[in-house]
Amino acid sequence: MEEKKNLLTYAGLKKLEEELHDLKVVKRKEVAEKIKEAREQGDLSENAEYDAAKDEQRDIEARIEEIEKILKNAEVVVEDEVDLDKISVGCKVKVHDYEFEEDIEFKIVGSTEANSLEGKISNESPVGKALIGAHTGDDVEIEMPSGIMRYKVLEIQRNV
Repeated sequence: MEEKKNLLTYAGLKKLEEELHDLKVVKRKEVAEKIKEAREQGDLSENAEYDAAKDEQRDIEARIEEIEKILKNAEVVVEDEVDLDKISVGCKVKVHDYEFEEDIEFKIVGSTEANSLEGKISNESPVGKALIGAHTGDDVEIEMPSGIMRYKVLEIQRNV
C-alpha cells in the first residue's frame, strides 16, 4: 500500500522545516541541559525535575519523528499553479452560508496544516471534501452530524 501523500502549501512546508530545525538545534540542547542538571541533584527516584525533563525529551523526539515522516511524504502545492477555475488544495475560497446568511472565507490546506481558528480547513474534512472540485457559482451541500449545510461558492482565489 502506498503511503498517503501529505499535501502542504509552501508556507506550511517552511513552518514544519523551521519547527524541525528548532527542535533539533535548540530544544534538544535545552532538554539535555535540564536532564544533566537534574542528574547532578542526586537521587533520581524522587526527582520530579528529572522525570519532567525525560518526558519532555520523549515528546521532542516523538515530534521530530512525526515531522520527518510528514516531510518524507510531503507534496508541495505550488499556489501560483493552482487552477482558479475550481477549488483545490492551496486556494482561498469565499462561500455564502445559506443557513446563517453570511459569507465565509476558507483556505483549503492539507490535513497537517488544518487550523479551524485560522480558517484553514483540511481537504479531508467534510467541508473540504465537499468544496474540492466545485466551481464559482456552484451550490455545495455538506452532510454534517448537525444536518445539511449549504454553501454557494462566491469566489476562488490564490492563497497568498
